[in-house]
Amino acid sequence: MDIKEEWNKLGSEYASGINEMVEFAEKNGWENWTGKEPEDKREHLTDEVIKLLKEANKKGSIEKFREDFPPAHSPLIKYFEAKGQSIEQLHFIEDEKIIFLTGTAYQKRQAYLLNNKELIELDSSIDAIGKSKRNNVFAIASNNKIVTTNGWQGNIIETFELSETKGLGINNLIPFNNGLKILLTTSEGIYILSSKEEKMIHPIPDTEDSKWTSYIDMENATISNDNKFIVVGDQCADHRILNENGDQIGEIGPQSSYPHFCLFSSDDKQLITNSCHFYNGMTIGVSTENIDGLKVEAYEESDNYTIIDEDMRVYVGLTTKDLYILGDAYGYIKAFNQQGECIWRHFLGSTISGITISDDEKTLWVGSCTGMVHKLKLGKGLRDNHTIGNGNHYEDFRLILWKDEPKLIW
Repeated sequence: MDIKEEWNKLGSEYASGINEMVEFAEKNGWENWTGKEPEDKREHLTDEVIKLLKEANKKGSIEKFREDFPPAHSPLIKYFEAKGQSIEQLHFIEDEKIIFLTGTAYQKRQAYLLNNKELIELDSSIDAIGKSKRNNVFAIASNNKIVTTNGWQGNIIETFELSETKGLGINNLIPFNNGLKILLTTSEGIYILSSKEEKMIHPIPDTEDSKWTSYIDMENATISNDNKFIVVGDQCADHRILNENGDQIGEIGPQSSYPHFCLFSSDDKQLITNSCHFYNGMTIGVSTENIDGLKVEAYEESDNYTIIDEDMRVYVGLTTKDLYILGDAYGYIKAFNQQGECIWRHFLGSTISGITISDDEKTLWVGSCTGMVHKLKLGKGLRDNHTIGNGNHYEDFRLILWKDEPKLIW
């Protein structure tokens, strides 16, 4: 066999085997699977395939290469370990255009604009980018200030000069829908920024502990689409529900070990919270009808919540009109409805670190710690028989941004 034939034969066999195993386990339980876990045996081909990929990018023959060599995850792991980086804070702008950052909160980041396959490097001083839940307000953090604008590069709404939060690595940045306040998440505390103050709303200071600090792990926060409610959490604190001013009105205890992620449904009628244990976790949904005064006890079954998922350690997520699309530690993105039914799953590989969707909900961009951005056309149909998952999605391309390497399109 030549390299193309071997790559395709082994790749389709591996994907078919994984899909068969996962489908069986979902129907019958993992404990009843008695077969061997399929192995992707293409690592010996990887160096040559990457060489051919680089040549295709130089020659402009990317489409032909993609047809001949459908992309994979497992065979490239040595490249991810050596050259991969986190792709974070993806936000949709318009048409086929998004923005995103490479690097984590404590690394020197680089911001990019991706217009279809055209990659544009943005100002190197940008530390973080956020987008409001509604009204298309963007926020850019750079040079110790945050500026909110009406649309991408639109008229300036407000400028926030940072003092108390100056120099902190920004994990997440959500401008309020009017652009006049910011929900800022860092490992040194979660804040509401306004023109008047930088108010820390989490964690709660322990006035009796002289050694208390605001440092937190697994910090996570979100805001409802109508901006009436804020949810905050970290490894050592239950998810706390706050009003728009940052005052606590409810609490949701974890059903797995540690609070890790939170998100409101698009209609704000449900709030989901995820708690993790190693690389797994549990996600529950609570009705917001009686959110003021809501109390969900940790590790207790209750009629107060619906189990959305019992497997994923969720890192990122978004809401469509009807679904949650969540990305986990194992490299899966999965879609759930508010009743906890998994509508589809799609495997990309490595920890999912960023996600955004077009306004018409037909195109999904996903970033991961592999240093890749995947562009998916949802429900368009599978492009090849190497796809792992049951989502029937078409991968338009994947952009590769490896450290010390030129950008590649696969």
